[in-house]
Amino acid sequence: MSEHYSNIRVRYAETDQMGVVYHGNYAQYFEIGRTEWLRSLGVTYKCMEKSGIMLPVISLNCHFKKSALYDDVLTIKTILKKTPTVKIEFNYEITNEKQELLCSGNTTLAFIDMKTKRPTRCPDYILEKIQTIKT
Repeated sequence: MSEHYSNIRVRYAETDQMGVVYHGNYAQYFEIGRTEWLRSLGVTYKCMEKSGIMLPVISLNCHFKKSALYDDVLTIKTILKKTPTVKIEFNYEITNEKQELLCSGNTTLAFIDMKTKRPTRCPDYILEKIQTIKT
């Protein structure tokens, strides 16, 4: 499926006293990956919310391999697992400048109708954009 790469530099505030990235920050790194993946399609959360769709995380998994450190430049590889339905699923790999795998993980998000607060199918305009990158 479709993949996207985002680069970030670890900020001091994201680390503990030893200069190691605090584990909770990886969820934010995953969010950067998926929002930039969507943006690469021409879709933003702001756009989805204006059209009445929310996209909350319903599952998050992280597998830590090695520590990220202050001032490291990280690459977040975001991979769409399959064509979305009511849910959209992503896999992630975070590597450092040496191409060492630091963390892998996945998230599942649900498309929610903001008026009814109920799950809904992935909007057609997103499916159409995904189709264009698959062909």
